[in-house]
Amino acid sequence: MIDLRSDTVTKPSRAMKEAMMNAPVGDDVFVEDPTINELEEFAASMFGMEAGLFCPSGTMTNQIAIKVHTQPGDEVICSRESHIYCYEGGGIAVNSGISARLIEGKSGMITAEDVANNFNNPEDIHFPLTKLVSLENTSNRGGGLCYDLEEIRKIKQVCIEKNLKLHLDGARLFNALVATGQNSKDYGQLFDSISLCLSKGLGAPVGSVLIGNKEFIKKSRRVRKVLGGGMRQAGIIAAGGLFALKNNIERLSEDHLHAKILADAATTNPNMASVETPETNIVMINTHTDAQSMVANLKEKGILCMALGPKRIRLVTHLDITKSEIEFVAETLKTIVS
Repeated sequence: MIDLRSDTVTKPSRAMKEAMMNAPVGDDVFVEDPTINELEEFAASMFGMEAGLFCPSGTMTNQIAIKVHTQPGDEVICSRESHIYCYEGGGIAVNSGISARLIEGKSGMITAEDVANNFNNPEDIHFPLTKLVSLENTSNRGGGLCYDLEEIRKIKQVCIEKNLKLHLDGARLFNALVATGQNSKDYGQLFDSISLCLSKGLGAPVGSVLIGNKEFIKKSRRVRKVLGGGMRQAGIIAAGGLFALKNNIERLSEDHLHAKILADAATTNPNMASVETPETNIVMINTHTDAQSMVANLKEKGILCMALGPKRIRLVTHLDITKSEIEFVAETLKTIVS
């Protein structure tokens, strides 16, 4: 099967496995695992930030950030399509006891105007205190689209004026950096915290890194322990993430090219209602009829993908998909029916 359900299905390469097998380890709860320490420092330095914290998942890094930045009863501003709201098991409420001000936005992204218009008056006791803004780049449900850096700067200015913290769910941030040519150090200056996923397009088997200043990471380490994320000799898995950061970023452009090939092919199929132009590695196809039917038909052809709505399917390219497989999928998309 050609698995295009998600870039989370990637498997570590032989070279990555060797790095993992040879990784020096220690007890990370005592901050004594040298490989984890190196990964955290390396990830933070890429963005010009002070410190990092290795966690089992991007959901955990996002949830830790939300909890550290807020108090129960506060509110976070985010897109209605955001991962922290849609796909993290209600963690905003369960872990932090806060509410979410959901913005309709466009393609899962919000604007500075959205933030300014949805800030609660802190003097009015009827409303929760707005304390945090969370962005997602790239936007998963938005089809892998990237934020314009100037818009983020405008959002940051509103956050400064309103005394709000700004968090980034950067699950596919490296896809955005490669696609746009933006500078990672600019992100480090704009955000109070960033979650970096290692197990999607970068190909590591597990893990995410949360980065921020030293005080934020100190508080985050305590929250990670409370959430059960304190690990011991986890340098074995951290080594996969470190290898990914050092070797697998630039090649993301191949995934973006493959996504464009698939989108172009699907566009020629009259059975498709429309195909959204991909900016990174996610292809969104809108169908005339039931999306699940098309997913089933593609599966019969040996292609796995997902329905992201009643008439919307998603295909995600990644490093385990070869050029010949992309060509096969492209030819299939030209004629498949739902």
